[in-house]
Amino acid sequence: MDEKENFLDGCEDISARAEDSIRRKFHKQLFGNFAKAINEYRLVEPGDKIAVCISGGKDSMLMAKLFQELKRHNKFEFELVFLVMDPGYEKKNRELIETNAKLLNVPITIFESDIFENVFNIPKSPCYVCARMRRGYLYHNARQLGCNKIALGHHYDDVIETIVMGMLYGAQMQTMMPKLKSTNFEGMELIRPMYLIRERDVIAWRDYNGLRFLRCACKFTAENEFDSVSSKRQKVKELIARLAEEDPQIEQNIFKSVENVNLSTVIAYKDKTGNRHFFVDEY
Repeated sequence: MDEKENFLDGCEDISARAEDSIRRKFHKQLFGNFAKAINEYRLVEPGDKIAVCISGGKDSMLMAKLFQELKRHNKFEFELVFLVMDPGYEKKNRELIETNAKLLNVPITIFESDIFENVFNIPKSPCYVCARMRRGYLYHNARQLGCNKIALGHHYDDVIETIVMGMLYGAQMQTMMPKLKSTNFEGMELIRPMYLIRERDVIAWRDYNGLRFLRCACKFTAENEFDSVSSKRQKVKELIARLAEEDPQIEQNIFKSVENVNLSTVIAYKDKTGNRHFFVDEY
């Protein structure tokens, strides 16, 4: 048996173990919450063609496996494309993504861009600009492949951190929505099917299977400290963790706070068209 055959056999073993752990050991925490979000927020519908966007990190690679498991149940017809954008990765980082895709039996489609080069010299919030540009490229390439939706791997912890960040740093009450219609790509939609999955469960699945995934690999984070948005998010993550140690209900309360908004008890709010409603006007 040659080296290539040994590698392929190893891939089959790793993929089978990862899939089995989703079906058994982590079924409730991962697939159960994945399916719950899809049903509760109506994220996947018959006839959809979804671009599952893979950055190479733990969240998006797990999302790919969860979509494969959903497809295996096949309650209705929908299609999947596992889409990877190379925004200018170093060779070793791209190779890690490709290797993990083979190990986990995820048939990826890769396209290239020069986003990292374009944002490297931006002095303020390059990570924010990078994220916006990446999303635009993903929408464009997904539509070219005939997709009507792109799926991103944001999880429950991302959601509650966004809520708190908005209050503390943005002076606003908002959340990361489970789905959004694109304003720039007509007929396209963004979905977040990992919306109800905890990050600790993603980490547990990764470590149980002995997997190593890519972290943010752009030149900026490699050569500089985090930008202001990233450092604020880290502070909020640590704040929530400290509060949750004292009261485990804190995290769920943050999440539920944007489901229990009573407009009669807020000073002002904006409607869908952006019009501001001040309570005195209707007092």
